[in-house]
Amino acid sequence: MTEYNFDPIRPYYLDELPAALERIVSNEQFDHLMNYLFPKEEHEFLITKIKQSKNTHEFQLGFMLPVIRSILNKTAGEITVSGIENVLGKQGQVFIANHRDIILDSSILALHLATHGFETCKITWGSNLMISPFIVDIGKANRMITVYREGSPKEMLRNSQLLSAYIRETVSKKNQTVWIAQKKGRSKDGTDITDVSVLKMLSLTGEGGAINSLKEINPTPVTISYEWEPCDGMKVRELFLSERTEYIKEKNEDFLSIIGGVVSQKGRIHMHIGEPINHLFSELNANQRPNDVLKDIAKLVDHQMHQNYMLWPSNYLAYDLLNNTTKYAQEYNQETKENFNERMNKTIESINGDKDRIKELFYKLYANPVINKLGA
Repeated sequence: MTEYNFDPIRPYYLDELPAALERIVSNEQFDHLMNYLFPKEEHEFLITKIKQSKNTHEFQLGFMLPVIRSILNKTAGEITVSGIENVLGKQGQVFIANHRDIILDSSILALHLATHGFETCKITWGSNLMISPFIVDIGKANRMITVYREGSPKEMLRNSQLLSAYIRETVSKKNQTVWIAQKKGRSKDGTDITDVSVLKMLSLTGEGGAINSLKEINPTPVTISYEWEPCDGMKVRELFLSERTEYIKEKNEDFLSIIGGVVSQKGRIHMHIGEPINHLFSELNANQRPNDVLKDIAKLVDHQMHQNYMLWPSNYLAYDLLNNTTKYAQEYNQETKENFNERMNKTIESINGDKDRIKELFYKLYANPVINKLGA
């Protein structure tokens, strides 16, 4: 049996937590965070809660969940959840999720889990986002698993095996949950499609083929739907520039995306926790090539995501604008039109280039969930 050293990717151990929490509250970035999120009179109480945290669970309940609630109170409307009955509780599972915001997607799942009495999930987090010691400490103290995506083919395979083994141990041996995005990076065009390479990674360290390997970790689709897309302008900009040249991120772009997702107005947010897909595996042709089996499993995930996406007035409006129709005119009002146009015009003004193409990409970002749901 292969022995793995999980130190490069694991969250902090219990004995590493006190020093990390001390570094967090001593960092000047922490002061900025506190000043933005909380009234001055609450600071001392929250800092005491952090310093008194004996484990990650106490740190999350005492500080991180109030942080998420404060962000949502400032930037979102109603926050709802459905499908909580699909959380297995005493069994581990991997939540395979669509990805629209760097921080909030997984944080909102953790918030719902904690609110309903479940343990929060571990969260996969790209190494490109570990952009400062402060972020590293916050992440590793917050049950984050580091995902390394760069390197030679040999290094990438080794990284995938390590990640796969860690997730498998977390879920099947410790009966804990893990959140992972269905593909590398956020959806930039409003379409949620599972990358087969994610499923391949998850199945790498199991036995008995992809189906049996994935059954062991109870893959469960999770769909988050924002009324107003976090960082919509930045996503459209990246898509537009990518059509014309190889897109290279600016040095601080990941940080700006994190901040943009936190501070931008998002309207209403709904999350649906889907059914674990294990019971659907019997319908698959297990005699296909392994990659084709994984493609069929990806379709099972995508079908649930598209079906369970909560469509908002902004989505229906964009569909009608994209297709020059009034099919869904009863689903939106003048206020939706004004908000939509304001966000779109701000995006158009921020990008040099073909205004009609930028407008089309903006429409598609919001319209594609409608198109996908019609297809599902």
